[in-house]
Amino acid sequence: MPDPIFEHPRLVSIYDALDADRGDLLVYADLAAEFGARRILDIGCGTGTFALRLAARGAEVVAVDPAAGSLAVARAKPGADRVRWIHGDASSLPPLEIDLATMTGNVAQAIVDPAEWDVTLARVHAALRPGGRLVFETRDPADRAWEGWGRADTRRVTEIDGVGSVESWTDVLAIDGPLVTFRHSFVFGSDAQTLTSDSTLRFRDRDEVEASLTAHGYVLNEVRDAPDRPGRELVFLARRPR
Repeated sequence: MPDPIFEHPRLVSIYDALDADRGDLLVYADLAAEFGARRILDIGCGTGTFALRLAARGAEVVAVDPAAGSLAVARAKPGADRVRWIHGDASSLPPLEIDLATMTGNVAQAIVDPAEWDVTLARVHAALRPGGRLVFETRDPADRAWEGWGRADTRRVTEIDGVGSVESWTDVLAIDGPLVTFRHSFVFGSDAQTLTSDSTLRFRDRDEVEASLTAHGYVLNEVRDAPDRPGRELVFLARRPR
C-alpha cells in the first residue's frame, strides 16, 4: 500500500508545497534531451511534476504510480491531458516501446522488496525499445544520509496558500541492514490536526545495483554524481542492448 504521504487527501494536497524545490529533476530533463528521447516512462510519477514538465516539452509521456491520491492531484493539473496516467506499478504496464524510463527522487529506494525490484527491472526492460535507456538515482549508503533525518535537523514551518501554517519533521524509527524506516509528522496550524506517514527506503550499494541491472539484461553505460547532492547519490544510466 502507498505511504499516507502519497495517498491521504490532506497530505497529498500539500505535497508539492512542502517539496517545492525540484531542482533534482533538471538532470533527468537534461538527460532526456541529451538522448533525444521522445517517448518517456515516468515510474513513480507521484503528483506528476516531472511528467508534466516533459509533456510540456513535447514528449509522449506515460506516468505510473501506485497512489491513487497522488494521481488525482496530477490529473487535476494544467496540461494533464497530455500525459497517459496509469494507476499501479511497473507490473501494471501495458505493452510499450519507449526511449527512456526514469525513476526520480526516492522511487528506486522505495521499492524495498527484492522480488518487486526484480519485477520492476524486468518490466521496464520489456517496455524499452532496443537501445532505450533506464535512468534512476539512489543514495549512496556510505553517506549515511539517515543520520541527518532527526527531528532537530528536519523540523520546519511552511506557510501554504489556502491552508495556513504546517509544521513538519522526520524521526528515524528503525535501521535494519539496508532498510531505514522513518516517520514524517505534520501539524496543521488551522486546526492542530496531526497526521503521520511511515516510510521505508532500501539503501543499495553500487555493486548490488550493478549486479541487478546485469541480471536483467541491461548494459550499464555510466554512473554519474547527482549534481544537486554531489558525493551523496549515484545516478545510474543503463540501456537495453540493440
